[in-house]
This record gives sequence, structure tokens and C-alpha cells, in this order.
Amino acid sequence: MSFYGIEEAKIREYARLVVCTGVNVQPGQEVIIRCPVEYYEFGHLLIEEAYKAGAAEVLMRWNDTFDSRQYYLYASEEALCNVPEWKAESYNYYSRRGAAYISIAGGDPEAFKGVDPKRMQMNEAAMDKALETHYKLMMASEIPWTVAAVPQKKWAAKVFPELPEAEAMKRLWELILKAVRIGDNDAVKEWEKHDTFLKSKCRMLNDYAFEKLHYKNSIGTDFTVGLAKGHIWEGGSETAGTGTVFEANMPTEEIFTMPDSRVAEGTLVSALPLSYRGNLIRNFSLTFHEGQVVDYSAQEGYETLKSLLETDEGSKRLGEVAIVPYTSPISQMKTLFYNTLFDENASCHFALGECYPTTVAGGAAMSEEELKAVGGNSSINHVDFMVGTADLCITGIREDGTETVIFENGDWV
Repeated sequence: MSFYGIEEAKIREYARLVVCTGVNVQPGQEVIIRCPVEYYEFGHLLIEEAYKAGAAEVLMRWNDTFDSRQYYLYASEEALCNVPEWKAESYNYYSRRGAAYISIAGGDPEAFKGVDPKRMQMNEAAMDKALETHYKLMMASEIPWTVAAVPQKKWAAKVFPELPEAEAMKRLWELILKAVRIGDNDAVKEWEKHDTFLKSKCRMLNDYAFEKLHYKNSIGTDFTVGLAKGHIWEGGSETAGTGTVFEANMPTEEIFTMPDSRVAEGTLVSALPLSYRGNLIRNFSLTFHEGQVVDYSAQEGYETLKSLLETDEGSKRLGEVAIVPYTSPISQMKTLFYNTLFDENASCHFALGECYPTTVAGGAAMSEEELKAVGGNSSINHVDFMVGTADLCITGIREDGTETVIFENGDWV
């Protein structure tokens, strides 16, 4: 196998980590893997490791960025707006059975540049409706799922434009392995220690039970967000409905909770570019009033940002607030990844769109209307964008108005 000079043993350890810590495959469980065709070697390792872990069946769903781009460019609107029943049921069926889902990311950050965002939006809306059962079970963490990444040539070239292709790929592999704690020590134990740290921060903020958070930094962010009543801070491992402990994101450095989508005032200024639908949005800002985006700007990617915000009503409101120290290991790599999985773990961030029901007391059992009543947001989108800087200050505000600084100079106080 060719992994650009990286020891195959390390790559195999990564595949095993994704299978055994990421989704924690159980004996007799079905496993669904989404993997780009370019990464077939790593995909084969995942299949092997899943069966070794006791999977009853592993279903590989190869995908191809070129194919997807041509589909969005040329498919009829009827095709974009209609998801075949067999395709929808292939997800919903296995989700109802408690399958584990592994998704491998890491493609070209500008793969869909020049594609009409409205055509992509049509298809996403159709998929969201057709795969409703699958998405609801995932968002409620009823089934184990994880997202991990593998280098791709165009991605590596974007991150390291000054390096030859082979060197760029090797360097990106090195950073990914470092980010997921694969090195000289036992990676599984390293993840267990990291999980303990994240859980300690969750307990601290849950004990504070703040009503609001105020964000301020030197690049223009001055913003107050409400937190849903009964909100729960989460981070690190999650527990599926079956009791299986899993890691939804590899890597992860964040703790997060549910904002009150009706309470947000002020301006958030992006700290890093956002890659959305294969297009980059740079140097953008969002101004909120009564929980909703009322004004926005972008130095690059304005139409893409506009398309995101106009997807549906919930795309103008927040579904997640996440805290990440500016001193996080990924931030210390001093590398812009142009990939949300990594960049969101280098910076405090918010998400426009759908909330996570598990981040409010009793949320997993709530209907959409009940979630809305406590401030939860509903949307076909869930798009993270980064606002953390080296001088970010976050102040917690209790219901009685008392304030506590919890984050100063980009790190925990």
C-alpha cells in the first residue's frame, strides 16, 4: 500500500481506532462506511478492522467527487428533487436496526466551486426529507456514528501549496495522525485521558447553568447568545441508545451545547474561512437580532453564504455553541486545514441550523414542537463556523445577572 512514507502500521492503527473507538463496533452489528473512491486503500483497512471487531456485515458506500459534481451540474431538477425509495430505505433501514456509521471526509475544499448552490440545495432538501428517520436517529445519538478524515491530493495542495504533491500528502497524513493522538503511546488510552478532560469542563459549565454567554474580541465580535433552559454541555464520547459509547468526531477538542435560537444579539466575525458545499467563504460577519441573522457580509463567497442563510428559516438561527481553547493541539499546528472537521477543533465556533436534541434535558424524547418551545432550532442545515481568536473573551451570565469570566485570551480561565 502507498501512504506517502507513513508506516502502514500507523495507518492500520488509525483504521482500528476509527472502528473500535470511533463507532465502537459491537459483535453482530452492521456497519455502514461512506468512503471516497480515492481512499480505497484506507477503506479496505476499515472493512477488515470492522469484521475483526465482530461486525455481522460491512456495507461499503463508495462515493466520487467527480460524479457528484457532474450530477449537481447536469442532472434534471426532477432527479435532484426526488430520492429513490430504495436509496432512502437503505439508510433508514439500517439505522432502525442500530447500525454503526463511519464517514470518511477530506476531499477538495473547492470541489463544487462554480456549481449553482440552489441545485445543491434542492437535492439536500429532498435527501433530508427522504432520510428523515436516519438523520433523526443520528442527531439524537441513538446510533453510533463517526467522521474521520484521510488526505486527498487537492486538499493537501490547498493546505500546503508550496510543497510538491508527495511531500504535501505526507505532511497532511502526519498532522491528521497527530490530531487523532496516534504517536508513540497507546492511542486508545490517549483518547480516554482526553475524554476525561473534556468531561471535566462539561461538568464545570453544567454546574454554572448560565442563562447567556457574551463573546468579545479585537476582530469585531461583540455578541450575546442565550442558552436553552435545561441545556447540557457535552463533549468527547457519547452514548448511543444501545448503551454503546462512541466518538462522533475524530479529532475533537470541543465541548458544546444548545443555544436558545430565539436569543442572540450582536455581531460574530469569522476567524477562519468556511468551506461549504465545496466553496470557500472568507472574512465574513453575521449580525443577529432576536436570534436571527438580520445582516451579513463576506469578502469572498457572499453568494454561497447567502444561499446557506436562505436555505430555510432555521438556517438564519443557531443550533450549536461550542468552546475550544485557542491553545488546542490542532490550533498549535498553526495550519489552516480548509476542512471543518479540523478547523472547528482549533477555534471556538457556532453552528447555523439544526440543534442536537441531546444537549437539553429530555431533548432526545421531545418532538420538534417541544424542542422549539425550549429554544431548539430546526433546519436541514447544520453548518459550523469559527469565531475563536487568541484574544477571545467569553463571559457567562446567570439568570440573576451575575457574571463570571470563563474564557480569557482564547483559553479557559
